[in-house]
Amino acid sequence: MNTPLSPSEPEYADGSPVRLGALVPLTRPGWVAAGRHLLAGLDLAVREVNDAGGIDGRPLELVVRDTAASPERAAAAVDELAGLGVAAVAGEYHSVVARAAAARADALGVPFLCSSAVLDALTEEPTEWVARLAPAQSHGWRIYADLLLDTGHSRIAVATQPSVYWATGTRVLRDHLAPRGGTVVELDTTALTPEALCDALVDHGATALLLLVGHPEPAVPIVRAVRGDQRLAEILIGAPAGQPEFAEWAALLGEDGAGIPFLRYLPEHLGPLGERVGQELRERLGEAPSFVAFEGWDTITVLAAALRSHGADRAAIAESWPRVAAEGTRGPIRFSRPPGIGVWQWAWPPVQVVDRDPAEPDRFRILHTG
Repeated sequence: MNTPLSPSEPEYADGSPVRLGALVPLTRPGWVAAGRHLLAGLDLAVREVNDAGGIDGRPLELVVRDTAASPERAAAAVDELAGLGVAAVAGEYHSVVARAAAARADALGVPFLCSSAVLDALTEEPTEWVARLAPAQSHGWRIYADLLLDTGHSRIAVATQPSVYWATGTRVLRDHLAPRGGTVVELDTTALTPEALCDALVDHGATALLLLVGHPEPAVPIVRAVRGDQRLAEILIGAPAGQPEFAEWAALLGEDGAGIPFLRYLPEHLGPLGERVGQELRERLGEAPSFVAFEGWDTITVLAAALRSHGADRAAIAESWPRVAAEGTRGPIRFSRPPGIGVWQWAWPPVQVVDRDPAEPDRFRILHTG
């Protein structure tokens, strides 16, 4: 754990707001739909905390900064938020962006509760300042690999872009599949057109293509090309990173976007709390809430529990990670240190592999759970 650059903690007058920083991708090239859902969950939970009397009579105030999928912007935002006196920083969807934010929060001694990013190595070294709600990539993607094997797919192609997130995902898949007779071939989308990628899939005899690429580009053109190639009529298209979760996917691809398995972090059935929050989120969003919106609500609920029990002192919040407990929309939340994970981790949120039903693309089918 790094030593904070400044040991001073924010001071508040009685009744003044408890400020929380929120990192959210709200503009391109960030995944804007994910950012919108994440912010809806964060905002709703803040409103509910304040409607219930706040934190010992002090209202929560969310100070939002758009990361636009930029690690540099995220790091600068953490600096700014620390200077504004936030008690903690929350949020972020993109793993490489969250990693930059976590590093800066660790250096400054600011608690950071990461909502959605899954990269195992969220920090280079173990830290007491960072906690995370989303499951580690290695956990979720191994569950996804099990689905591939269970459905008879052992010759896997991955369409990739340069990124530590995609490279790590490829390694997780290869390490899990290889001992079970599976093979993984990488197809670089920066060197192959969608049509050339189709040719490569035929040449390799792949039975499944996984989209380890950004959305909408180049994921959408790749799906259209593969769906339109009669040679690949039987190939499975998969998207472990969750691209088909959001309504924009169905709007852009229609029926072509159905039948593509992806990971999401929801239980098979929500309990009464999850149902209530889900209805509130639906009204806010004007569409069904994604798992990312639930992650946002759970994030604020955990931080509110830490603030109520340990106060707004930054060091006290960080020290509370192993002791804080909260009832989230997807189950009880507590943090531990699983092997190989350098941050405080909810181990584990519920994990599903789902797809959009080809007969009804707005309906999700649960294919596998873990």
